[in-house]
Amino acid sequence: MSLSPTDFDYVRTLVKERSAIVLEPSKTYLVDSRLTPIVRKQNLKSLGELVSRLRTERFGELHRTVIEAMTTNETSFFRDVHPFEAFKKQIMPQLMKSRSAERALTVWCGACSSGQEPYSIAMLLRDSFPELASWRLQILATDLSTDILDRAKRGVFSQLEVNRGLPAGHLVRHFSRQGLEWQVSDPVRNMITFRELNLIEAWPNMPRADVVFLRNVLIYFDVPTKKSILAKIRQVMRPDGYLFLGGAETTMNLDEAFERLQFEKTGCYRIRDGTERRGAGHAAA
Repeated sequence: MSLSPTDFDYVRTLVKERSAIVLEPSKTYLVDSRLTPIVRKQNLKSLGELVSRLRTERFGELHRTVIEAMTTNETSFFRDVHPFEAFKKQIMPQLMKSRSAERALTVWCGACSSGQEPYSIAMLLRDSFPELASWRLQILATDLSTDILDRAKRGVFSQLEVNRGLPAGHLVRHFSRQGLEWQVSDPVRNMITFRELNLIEAWPNMPRADVVFLRNVLIYFDVPTKKSILAKIRQVMRPDGYLFLGGAETTMNLDEAFERLQFEKTGCYRIRDGTERRGAGHAAA
């Protein structure tokens, strides 16, 4: 079962217009494999019939299902570990100091997928900064896929998923066994607000974020879309806030308002004219 070149181009255009994800011509096999389960679920005969329905029907649930199927939901607990270490050892102590008067902190995880990243942050904050219990702490986690958000909200993970990056101590403290799966504890789940958000569409009212995690997301977009998203991030990020991108991502040649803050094994970004935060790290040249 495979798409014709014409149908593939239609899907590419649909996904690009609605999510800004760029599907290269070499990804035909990926599109075929991700759309085939939708064909079966819809009791259709072929991928061609699926595209025919997409072409003739008004934009709706079937189109959203196809678009969501094209998103990459690769994630794991404490993925790449070093950004979380910098967040814990350098950034959080500085933020605790600079926010001591207002006693409020907001962390935003964009493109949160099935929730491992925001849950990792919640567990880290709960274990390492118990004094935050008396603060107004908000962890906002967003994604464009309603299905993946529903799964993230449930906080239920397979044995394979908890084996990927989750320290044994965290599993003992913050999860309970549910048959063959593991359920995140209510205190950790209650720290996070999950919300639907498509990065390329108009953003709803957002809380001003002290830390933004948008890791391994920009790599799927073209240059104009990257620039647009970074500009919008600056609007919702506090002037002395921090932005984490993926290891292969950068703001260089995309948004010169950001400067890189380099740590021992990782880095993040801050707004160039933001408040100076001595001791948190040093700006890369």
